[in-house]
Amino acid sequence: MPRRGLVKKRQIEPDPIYGSTVVTKLVNQVMQSGEKETAQKIVHGALEKAAKELSVEPISVLTQAIFNTTPKQVVRPRRVGGATYQIPMPVKGERGQTLAIRWLIQSARAKEGKPMFEKLAEELKEAYNNEGGAVKKKEDVHRMAEANRAFAHFRW
Repeated sequence: MPRRGLVKKRQIEPDPIYGSTVVTKLVNQVMQSGEKETAQKIVHGALEKAAKELSVEPISVLTQAIFNTTPKQVVRPRRVGGATYQIPMPVKGERGQTLAIRWLIQSARAKEGKPMFEKLAEELKEAYNNEGGAVKKKEDVHRMAEANRAFAHFRW
């Protein structure tokens, strides 16, 4: 079946409080069952808490946390003559940011025994300091890409 052309990128509205599209992306990833207000409360609360504890601006906490968790390379599976190889590939900017946000939220959700905004604040603080679950995930992905560097010539 033929491909139907490029998909248009949707314009994302900036966050009403911080005026940042990255905060909106984080809110949209945290949101479950369409409950945007709840997700906004969680994200705004987490940003405020993390910023207060680190005594820096909330936006700079988020920016640095995302920068520290953005992968440079990922592995993609590719079938070559009956065998499937994990091929390391560079990550483009938008995709890297999306993965970083996703990993931050996943590792925050994996923690237990606290409200979500506290778990997210904790994960943002850890990522800001270049530690924690999301940064570990990034390092694992980089390690895997490094281990499979021999298959890089299969890249398409």
